[in-house]
Amino acid sequence: RYKLPYGAILKVSEGERVEAGQAVAEWDPHTHPIISEVSGRIEFIDFNDNVTVQTKVDEVTGLSSIEVMDPKSRPPSGRDARPTVRLMDAHGNNIFFDNTRIPVQYPLPAGAIVTTTNGANVEVGEVLARLPQASSKTRDITGGLPRVADLFEARRPKDGAILAELTGTISFGKETKGKQRIVITTEDGEQYEELIPKWRNLNVFEGEKVTRGEVIVDGEPNPHDILRLLGATALAEYLVKEIQDVYRLQGVGINDKHIEVIVRQMMRKVDILDAGDSDFLRGEQTDYWRVVEVNKKLAEESKLLVKYDRVLMGITKASLVTDSFVSAASFQETTRVLTDAAVRGARDDLRGLKENVIVGRLIPAGTGLAYHEQRRRERDPLSIEKAFAAERNYTPERMVSRTRATEPDDSFDGDSAEAGDFE
Repeated sequence: RYKLPYGAILKVSEGERVEAGQAVAEWDPHTHPIISEVSGRIEFIDFNDNVTVQTKVDEVTGLSSIEVMDPKSRPPSGRDARPTVRLMDAHGNNIFFDNTRIPVQYPLPAGAIVTTTNGANVEVGEVLARLPQASSKTRDITGGLPRVADLFEARRPKDGAILAELTGTISFGKETKGKQRIVITTEDGEQYEELIPKWRNLNVFEGEKVTRGEVIVDGEPNPHDILRLLGATALAEYLVKEIQDVYRLQGVGINDKHIEVIVRQMMRKVDILDAGDSDFLRGEQTDYWRVVEVNKKLAEESKLLVKYDRVLMGITKASLVTDSFVSAASFQETTRVLTDAAVRGARDDLRGLKENVIVGRLIPAGTGLAYHEQRRRERDPLSIEKAFAAERNYTPERMVSRTRATEPDDSFDGDSAEAGDFE
């Protein structure tokens, strides 16, 4: 399955048999076409030479073309104007999109090159203007490690892309000084408005249908917006793809699973929106796996479930909010982490890998973990109790009584890996 860009020309028909390597579609990767969706007569609005548009002559071909000027370079009288191509019927009346009262018109962004003339008759599918994509292709491209660092730290990009908040139809509302108003109307009549600076490049046009999470303003997508609008799976796919693109560009092949492990840790926290019948507090931040376990128990008891939002954290912050203060202190802000742990009287159960390495113990991992733990218990039933006697304030009598009352099993007591380390 191939996703074709807007304006692609199909070379095959539905049901047709194709051969390997056969071209099925073609498009111009350097321009974004603005295509007429209805037949009608062209009417230019706010086309003022050297005010909102300028005529350029190609030195090679000698052909002239009309280009929309950037609002920043226009004279004061034309900065708030928006050159628009409107389609009229034979009687000079507005043509509306099907089942709407939205007139068929196409506001042109800065840099658009008009390919038609005022008063010309056009048919469905004809190109009205083309928007060069060279500028968008080079936007914020930072190769190598800086780009990877931005992704792993979940930084919000400057002048990032704006995503559609709802699924619906695009229309343009009343403009304000320096900004244009985009309105998304759903099938149920719900509306969402967004004010966008006029210098931003739009990826949509009036009457176009968009889906929730689709890019409507050109730029680098904000990973936090992707998580909020499209969910954790879409965000994970985006991060893995973007990070892999950087390494593949350098000829480095990395298995996806290594990046996915990091991404999973970046999304292991949630914000509680509604505690339901649980012991959580509204606004509390906790581990995703804990909420899943609690919701599972609440569902079995037919109680109100916990409502939550997934949270994306950069790897630096994700490392500092771990349950183990020993692990957190070994990473960054050691003094602050240890001071905070001392003030709170924190207890570290050494459940993870890193904290066990730091204190010089075997890591709680490996296929022989349970087997060797049981052998250790059989050799010396008090070995585990002796190791933790001082910490748990056990007396020898209490240790003996507890050991006799407990049968050895294959579970790993005290050192088993916490589920949160692998969720």
